[in-house]
Amino acid sequence: MSLLLIVDDEPNIRYSLEMSLQSMFTEVVTAETAAAAVELVRTRRPDVVLLDVHLPDRLGLEAYRDMRRIDPRLPVVIITAFSTTQTAIEATKQGAFDYLVKPVELNVLHDTVRRALELSRLNKVAVSFDQGWLGKEDVDPLIGRSPAMQTVYKAIGRVAPQDVTVLIQGESGTGKELVARAIYQHSRRNHLPFLAVNAAAIPDSLLESEMFGHEKGAFTGAERTRIGKFEQADGGTLFLDEIGDMSTATQAKLLRVLQERTFERVGGNETLTSDVRLIAATNQELEEAVEKGTFRRDLYYRLNVFIIRLPPLRERLEDLPLLVDFFIRTFNKELGRTIHRIDPETLRMLQRHSWPGNVRELQSAVKSAIVHASGDVLTSDCFPESCRTESEETDDANSAEDSSLNVAQLVDRLYDEGHQDIYRYVHAEADRLLIDAVLRKTQGNQLLAAEVLGISRTTLRAKLRALGFTIEKTLTPESGHDEKSVAGLPLERPE
Repeated sequence: MSLLLIVDDEPNIRYSLEMSLQSMFTEVVTAETAAAAVELVRTRRPDVVLLDVHLPDRLGLEAYRDMRRIDPRLPVVIITAFSTTQTAIEATKQGAFDYLVKPVELNVLHDTVRRALELSRLNKVAVSFDQGWLGKEDVDPLIGRSPAMQTVYKAIGRVAPQDVTVLIQGESGTGKELVARAIYQHSRRNHLPFLAVNAAAIPDSLLESEMFGHEKGAFTGAERTRIGKFEQADGGTLFLDEIGDMSTATQAKLLRVLQERTFERVGGNETLTSDVRLIAATNQELEEAVEKGTFRRDLYYRLNVFIIRLPPLRERLEDLPLLVDFFIRTFNKELGRTIHRIDPETLRMLQRHSWPGNVRELQSAVKSAIVHASGDVLTSDCFPESCRTESEETDDANSAEDSSLNVAQLVDRLYDEGHQDIYRYVHAEADRLLIDAVLRKTQGNQLLAAEVLGISRTTLRAKLRALGFTIEKTLTPESGHDEKSVAGLPLERPE
């Protein structure tokens, strides 16, 4: 559910804005006075506000200050005439999302509101890593029960309350933004704005302006003063994604902000201050970039206060069934489908894939499979060919490695990654391989598997749940009765 509030005293403008933007929002409400607008912010808590500067009862800037007191994280877009641009700039300095000058170009309006809506979602939608996300629409889950992800959760809990810089390292598609938002939401600044800048998505010539702002006429195309993210996020949290892609010149200016909390806008002489908590992320090995001279050593040391390393999906494949389950539920709702499950052999196929695009690649693959599925079960032919081909090519090569546990190599990797629960992790991995191998031999018959393993069936079932295997009904050849077997899937959640 998303709500837009339009505040303007001219009925024609309110109507035009509403008609233009209603497709982006679940609901649109309007107000023609500052008092009515502030009351709507208090009672309805909109996701985005479009606010005219001149209102019959009060100035829009005064109304904005009242709105900010009610909800400091609310994205407010100021709409102004040329004669009142300075007022809009002042509002932006105080945290307003942006300002637009009348007459507003339609494409600019849509782009600005879309970005404001995304910011609202980033600020308001909770990131959960307690696995209690089932059935909650207002939660973005960090999914994973593997020891590697448990280490990430512990790190988030440890650093979030501490007002220090955090560096998140991980390959593309591993969920770095989710981790950044989780840190923000559990921090002491969670009542103030969270802003994000992707350094890789913005041309280097514009990145400095995006971060620090610019004065009118600072460069070709700078037709108005722009307030940068460091100024807007004052008091809050700024997430700089793909920080390794910054030029050395921008790195130098960032270093100064971290050291002295001061900066100047591009083309400006006024020294500004900013109290911002920085969370940075990168898919690069910054130590190697430092040695190559592409990343400043002094900036790396400034960022290297607390590091969280996100594991690639191929290193936590025990979480893949949980992720598949979540994506099936998500895209069932989005696409109007009723996919009930994934074929066990197809899941094993996915677990043999290397997933170079990590969770983002898996998300895309599951969505594609749901689109192509003709029934209510996902099978291998539903998935992109890349998922099938690589699995077939690497199956023989990986079979020996998949069916045995090299304890020494596993301990070396866990120790290098800084794990504190190596004993539990190694035992869990040994249990997973052992139980999977025995169940394959017994063709999924749990009773026979328990006897072979020399443990009770109750103990076996407990281990299956702890390891995230799925129990599915099948027909045992011995008895002809319904029996439950294991297919390497996560336990089915009740609908």
